[in-house]
Amino acid sequence: MSEDVQGWLTPRAVAAEAGVSQEFDLSQCVREPIHLLGGVQSYGALIAARWNDAVVDTVSRNAAEVLGRAAEELLGRPVTELIGDEQWALARESAEAVTDSGASAPQEGPASSGVLPLTLDGADGEDGEDGEGQRGSRLFDVTVHRNGDLLVLEFEPRAEGGPFVFQNFYPRVRRALQKLQGATDVTECCAAAVREIRTLTGYDRVVAYRFDGRDGPGQVIAEDRSEGREPWLDLWFPASDIPPQARRLYARNWIRVIGDVDDRTAGLVPELRADTGEPLDLSASVLRTVSGYHLEYLRNIGVASSMSVSLLHEGELWGLIACHGDQPRRLSPEVRAACEFFGIALSLQLAAVAGREEADELARNRRALATLLARLTSGAPDDLMRPGSGLVELLDADGAVLLRGTETLTAGARLPDALSGLLARLARDGSVGEVWSSDRLPEALGLEPEEAEAEGIPAGLLLLPFNRDGDLLAWWRREQPAPREWAADPSRPVRTGPGGERLTPRGSAAVYRATVQGRSAPWSPAQRVVAGELWREVSGLLTRQVVALEARNTELARTNEDLDSFAHAAAHDLKEPLRGISNAAAFIVEDAGTVLDATSLRRLTTVRRLAERMDGLLDSLLHFSRLGQVGLEREALSVDEVLDDALVVAGGRLAEQGVTLVRPAALPRLRADRERLREVLENLLVNAAKYVADEGAGERRVWVEAVRTAVPGQAREEGGGAGADGGTVTALVVRDNGIGIPAGQQADVLQLFRRLHRRDERGGGSGVGLAVVKRIVERHGGRLWLESPAAAPDADCGGGPGTAVWFTLEEPPEARP
Repeated sequence: MSEDVQGWLTPRAVAAEAGVSQEFDLSQCVREPIHLLGGVQSYGALIAARWNDAVVDTVSRNAAEVLGRAAEELLGRPVTELIGDEQWALARESAEAVTDSGASAPQEGPASSGVLPLTLDGADGEDGEDGEGQRGSRLFDVTVHRNGDLLVLEFEPRAEGGPFVFQNFYPRVRRALQKLQGATDVTECCAAAVREIRTLTGYDRVVAYRFDGRDGPGQVIAEDRSEGREPWLDLWFPASDIPPQARRLYARNWIRVIGDVDDRTAGLVPELRADTGEPLDLSASVLRTVSGYHLEYLRNIGVASSMSVSLLHEGELWGLIACHGDQPRRLSPEVRAACEFFGIALSLQLAAVAGREEADELARNRRALATLLARLTSGAPDDLMRPGSGLVELLDADGAVLLRGTETLTAGARLPDALSGLLARLARDGSVGEVWSSDRLPEALGLEPEEAEAEGIPAGLLLLPFNRDGDLLAWWRREQPAPREWAADPSRPVRTGPGGERLTPRGSAAVYRATVQGRSAPWSPAQRVVAGELWREVSGLLTRQVVALEARNTELARTNEDLDSFAHAAAHDLKEPLRGISNAAAFIVEDAGTVLDATSLRRLTTVRRLAERMDGLLDSLLHFSRLGQVGLEREALSVDEVLDDALVVAGGRLAEQGVTLVRPAALPRLRADRERLREVLENLLVNAAKYVADEGAGERRVWVEAVRTAVPGQAREEGGGAGADGGTVTALVVRDNGIGIPAGQQADVLQLFRRLHRRDERGGGSGVGLAVVKRIVERHGGRLWLESPAAAPDADCGGGPGTAVWFTLEEPPEARP
């Protein structure tokens, strides 16, 4: 089975076909070229002549019976020999009147044709001979249309009853149109239409049939029938009843008449045209023969003749007026024209009714949108997601979600887990600012309803991408099971009927009840419009927020730069007077120490000590401020080599405290500033020496290693980063088994000039070391975090609870996963 057929037929239909019969191929019905069947209904005859020279290109085989001239006599000869030059000119004029400046009829959109009376001298027929045995003339109704470089003429013998009188016919059509115009909704329009068309045509059953989507099944929404016929109102018919190529022809031809389902088709001569290698294209033909599948379908439901009037909306096939007769029935061109005109009028009226209903709904939705926007007191899109904002109710949804950067904000029902990743994929495939919606999301994703339910995928989704970065606004709806009554079992599109195995023959009084799953309530055009309007409002808010954020970031960067400059200048400028204070105190003690009392000497000594401490703090502040001003000199380096450099300074402190350095494995090569990384390791090793466990607690150790790990909080803050999808980064960790840092104080120790002990305890210090480490790591674009208590790597290592300081640095491309 071809891919296009598989894409249209449902899996159930394909399975049913395989289960019912090995002889009947449902896909053949879908593929059948019904516009190239190579024949016409035998009550009329067809001639296709070249537009430029009138030479007959194709003719139906029944020309002798209908026109009095054999097909072989007409083929290759000027058609003017049959109809005369004057009537040929009239036929051309009629075709030109319904096409653009004589151009050939378009291949898409409704076909154009004209009808005119033509007289053939000597044509055979019931009244073809006069009293002396001489053949006379006969009147035909001829439908003409352009087909490329051909003018197609379709001859129908004028029906008995005299010539058509427009004055007698017009009042009936006008009365029908007046009733149609008085209808207020779609159902009422269609009910009026089927009554009037049945009156005009005399068929035994006339129904209005509305399609559920472009390729979906159809439902009978109005019906007028003769007494004794079982009702079809509200019944659904499977989509396979009208395959795609038939729908395309219905969209091209307003009306289609089948006079007799048992008619013997009149073939065409030649069967294949020389220039195309195919039969003549009969897409716009009124006499076009009928597919055998469709004929047996009609026989299986007891129909002898039929007519279909197309109902179009915005160029798409919206539905059909389907007429069925118990006996063969021919309709004159005038009645067909009236029905075609009625179909056009009904299509316009349905569009007007739908437009009016949509306008009313849109006005209501816009009022709700105005109320919603008025509630955005802060002017921030986040306010949309507040309870009671009306966002969910605006589109009558179950829930809504706003994705913006790393934030996921929801309103209404809880966001289905499976929807998070799906939204990002659909947003990438969509167009920015363009509404994407589906009321059958599982079907759009190629899933069965049961699979979608198991995965937690909602049935309906409407989303609006704000940009290519994944920012979007979306609404979702739960499944809304829809019970339907079918005229045929939808799971068995092929059954054995009186005419054989054919599509969905309806059994007497048979109604099949089935529930449609995997679908939500449909998103209306008005809802799509108001969603787009909300997108424009929110986009404006987001744009203003981005501009304001950029301005704040610029101001913050300038402020930070000013603070760094101030700290550097303050530290540098304060050192000189501080040295003066210290020197002055020293000189006083030196010069007048013998005459000063003990209290004064003690105070002067305190002044010197405090000045020296202040000098140390200013040195630390000066160093800290320089870290924000001096650029990094990144290079690919060996962390082992940098650690060896750090031990030149820190090794002595470790030895003094009896701390053993452990390297479980070789450290990697990373891209960093060598001096700054050395300073980080120095500070962390010195801290490990300062905060060793108390005597008797066991062997004192410090470990330095590299570990692949997820950064804490990255999944939440970065939306799909290392922590979200199992990805990791290389982190360096300096871990000791010292006294540890309580969890509630870990943030404090990373701040400038903060120590957890008095300045004269644990080796003293200014409380700058970890703040410097944190700043250097962040300058590299990395992250730093603490863990304490942390179990030491060796189970029997002893010591205290310990502290592990983790930090990441930007990796070179070759080291990234």
